[in-house]
Amino acid sequence: MNKAFMNFNLIDHPLVKRNITILRDVNTNCETFRSAISRLSNIIAVKLFVDLKLTEIEVQTPLEKTKGFKLAQEVVIVPVLRAGLGMVNGFLQVIPDAKVGHIGLERDEETLKPVEYYYKTPANLIRHEIILVDPMLATGGSGSAAISFLKKRGADNIIFACIVAAPEGINKINEDHPDVKIFGAALDRELNDKGYILPGLGDAGDRTFGTL
Repeated sequence: MNKAFMNFNLIDHPLVKRNITILRDVNTNCETFRSAISRLSNIIAVKLFVDLKLTEIEVQTPLEKTKGFKLAQEVVIVPVLRAGLGMVNGFLQVIPDAKVGHIGLERDEETLKPVEYYYKTPANLIRHEIILVDPMLATGGSGSAAISFLKKRGADNIIFACIVAAPEGINKINEDHPDVKIFGAALDRELNDKGYILPGLGDAGDRTFGTL
């Protein structure tokens, strides 16, 4: 793998490839699109949660006491509004007791830079495992800005999860936040002159919520 992509973890699985194909298809309706996003998010969540730290506990079965485990840290899922909302349910199916924060960022279509319009997360982020979710990692501007907002509020353990990533976005996150691991279901070719991923899957927010 290219050295620039050292923090990028591509999730290669037959079901991932199937669902990515559904998302790419221009004829996929929003209901089917949402379902595919949720399924992919579930798979990504299982993969990236492999390294979560555990604390050993004692649990009483119907027959006897035995060893069990619980998460050593609480998890906070933070979708970048609005497209990131489509990934939340897939993650909550894996960690149903996770907290959910929100970051609202808009992309200025002329400068391609992110503009913050909303922020709300639990307090004491330093005690939490933060999973920032956004279906598209394109220029990386919004993702990098969201990570910076989280760090300013105390977060020091952040993972970025996306569906489709472009090389430009990965490089941006790696340059600005080399401590942040990125997990994605597809690594696409490049960005066009409008900052959209090619071949991509269009505007994930519009296709998720039917606002084309």
